[in-house]
Amino acid sequence: MNRFQARLFPHAPLNLRTLVRSNEIWLSVLAGFVGVLSGLCVVVMTHLTFWMHRLLFGVSGGAGGHLSGLSALPPLRTVVVLSSGGLVIGLFGVLIAKIMPRSPVDPIEANALHGGRMSVRDSLVIVCQTVLSNGVGGSIGLEAGFTQIAAAFGSRIGRSFRVRREDLRVLVGAGAGAAIGAAFDAPVAGAFYAFELVIGSYSLGSLSPVAVAALAGVGVTRFLGSVPPGIVIPSPGDLSWEGTAGAVLISVLTALTAIGLMFCVTQTEGLFRRMPGPVWLRPAVGGLIVGGLATLHPSVLSAGHEAMRTVFAGNVTARMAVVLLLLKALASCLCIGSGFRGGLFFASLYLGSLAGTIYGALLAPLGVAPDSVTACALIGMSAMAVAVIGSPMTMVCLMLELTGSVSMSGATLVAAVLSLLTVRRLFGYSFATWRFHLRGESIRSAVDIGWMRSLNVRRMMRGQVRTLPAETSVSRAQTLFPLGSAQRVVLLDEAGHYDGIAHLAELHAAPSDQTPIRTLALFRNAMLTPLMNVREAIELFEKAEADALVVVEDPQSRQVIGTLTEQHALRRYAEELERSRRSLAGDDSLPT
Repeated sequence: MNRFQARLFPHAPLNLRTLVRSNEIWLSVLAGFVGVLSGLCVVVMTHLTFWMHRLLFGVSGGAGGHLSGLSALPPLRTVVVLSSGGLVIGLFGVLIAKIMPRSPVDPIEANALHGGRMSVRDSLVIVCQTVLSNGVGGSIGLEAGFTQIAAAFGSRIGRSFRVRREDLRVLVGAGAGAAIGAAFDAPVAGAFYAFELVIGSYSLGSLSPVAVAALAGVGVTRFLGSVPPGIVIPSPGDLSWEGTAGAVLISVLTALTAIGLMFCVTQTEGLFRRMPGPVWLRPAVGGLIVGGLATLHPSVLSAGHEAMRTVFAGNVTARMAVVLLLLKALASCLCIGSGFRGGLFFASLYLGSLAGTIYGALLAPLGVAPDSVTACALIGMSAMAVAVIGSPMTMVCLMLELTGSVSMSGATLVAAVLSLLTVRRLFGYSFATWRFHLRGESIRSAVDIGWMRSLNVRRMMRGQVRTLPAETSVSRAQTLFPLGSAQRVVLLDEAGHYDGIAHLAELHAAPSDQTPIRTLALFRNAMLTPLMNVREAIELFEKAEADALVVVEDPQSRQVIGTLTEQHALRRYAEELERSRRSLAGDDSLPT
């Protein structure tokens, strides 16, 4: 714990810590406080970026306070602001890399690997980068910054009260969910965002804290008069059977479009990494190109709040939607790929509404499209957002809260499910988890697997190993290791390196002669290493069809340091799973 965080959130008094640890009502109260902080973070960051938009681009209230709502922008001013803003972002990134060499932990990674532990200081850096990126017009949203700092506050406050590991993970999710709820004025969607994306599961024990936090976050924004202006969505009407078929096709096509978007972001990052010149120059180049795109149409800038309202107002034709979709997707790829900091949550809503409009127009001549453009846009919006963020119920609830249309709930649910299945089957990741994959992490959700990483082979293995030179004769080995003295013996070659395992039952079943015991060796190329986690060890046991394997320092040296049995690994794995299950259910009083 660094000094800054210790001064900001010192350890709570013992009696308060005891209340929170022993009573879920007080945990919910603590989560409500986290929600209040989350709402304040959303208000401050939003107004700061609006102020930057007014200062740098001259945005007025006539544009709804949003950069993407402008009809035109001065070309020179736009290009200069974005390129110089990118230069500042690049220089700031280089400075931060020298001060903080490690990458900040985001809420999903924190809950999956670190038991909910996050750094407020690191998260404040992310907030500065996000506000700066969006403030200079980057084609990204603020949602990543909202959830980062809100979740970090939840983590730090939870550690101040020394809550249990699972309760800390819940507070991290509560902070992130409250931030999303406050950003969209949608508490139910915020709560499901926490469950699906940040906590990784839903339980009765986590319902109350997350719900209280989400309501508190929305309450703060409403109290301060900072509720985002509602999106006016005309009645989409009811879906016919033909329209349902069109909804299925729109959902799948939009999911494929989202996969293409995520793939293009990765390719753009690769292009910028290969670009000659200093690293700090990359965001300036990206900003220069995005500035050029913005001169064609300002809707490519920022997250696209006001631009999406234009779509639902019926002011965007299918042909125009194609152009805007390409421009916005390209601008988002350039910003993220070049080094701007931000998220694609709200940008995915805008892109989805455009995609739904386009595919609805293509299906209309076939007689299978939904009856209204609004319905097509809503279906595309749900499908695109689920593909990008990976949380279907969040989007279903968000559509209900944004539109108030129960008649479209079934269609948005179909779109969410089909999009999720399409992306998982063809791509395997949402945008967040895909970026973890690119960094070498194997996590696909926020489900807590940190305990699994800590439960490695070194912790489970037995250090005492019975060894024998592989050139020892069978008769000599039978004399040294009579039946019942052990189950197996590890064989070593002339240099003392691992050379297989011989089972004593097979050893004594062999003819007693001068044949080297090496002829009975098994599993010569199946070895465990100390840092393998329990799941990797179990997978190797299954692949080798072995009931015990040797642990070597590393595969190159083959120096034997212990043995591990499959039975012991499975038992420890089951014990930790049960402990995790009990913790998730709030049943910590049971013996472990």
